[in-house]
Amino acid sequence: MDYFTWNVSPVLLELGPLQLRWYGLLFVGSFFLGLLISQWIFRREGRDPQLLDTLLIYTLVGTVIGARLMHCLAYEPHYYLSNPLEILMVWKGGLASHGGILGAIVALWLFCRRYKESFFWLLSRITIPALVVAAAVRFGNFFNSEILGKQTDLPWAIIFERVDMLPRHPVQLYEAFSYLAILGLFVILYKKLTPAFTTRLLFGLSLLMIFTVRFLLEYTKTNQAAYTWEIPLSTGQVLSLPFIIIGAGWVIWAITTKRRENK
Repeated sequence: MDYFTWNVSPVLLELGPLQLRWYGLLFVGSFFLGLLISQWIFRREGRDPQLLDTLLIYTLVGTVIGARLMHCLAYEPHYYLSNPLEILMVWKGGLASHGGILGAIVALWLFCRRYKESFFWLLSRITIPALVVAAAVRFGNFFNSEILGKQTDLPWAIIFERVDMLPRHPVQLYEAFSYLAILGLFVILYKKLTPAFTTRLLFGLSLLMIFTVRFLLEYTKTNQAAYTWEIPLSTGQVLSLPFIIIGAGWVIWAITTKRRENK
């Protein structure tokens, strides 16, 4: 069977020693697209959109710091604890989505303290543009030919020629399109639900759905960590479980609270 072969350079443009990489373009570009979505949300609910420029900086910095620390300490701890200065070398790659979410949450909390905004209101609304970022990161991984899927003979398998000649699950695309599907659902829910119920529900639902997708797709991924667990779960799955449990509990709380209020 002939499989699609992927051999696109991860570098989009080179200017002397400077490189513009697809990953960086998609990552930063997704934050600005998320900014446009956030402006629509803020205007729709009568909030000041001028705060969003500052919020963008907070979330970008928080996401990068959290994602980098989680990758270094959860996926390659032995290497980075032996070479701590390399933790700062973000340009060499290595960001973990679990840490990115935690870093963004901390950044949002600091922003809300500084600017006297409602933390839970903002947390629930930011899940919508955050899904754009999550999808863009996985498209960036695809351009980098990284976070590879396991070998498969399915007709839509892809050969990542820059790595090897094995047909593999395009797991980066599985994940990216899953996040875009969740994004579409959340836009529909945001338009239909009351503002109060949106504030209670969306963040917990995002944790539940995003990390359930992540947990299930780990079965099609090659091992990303430099070590293995003595249980039949990958590092990504172990890290996803707390988010799934918190998300499920959050959704149950939101629904039961609404039912009590309706009674």
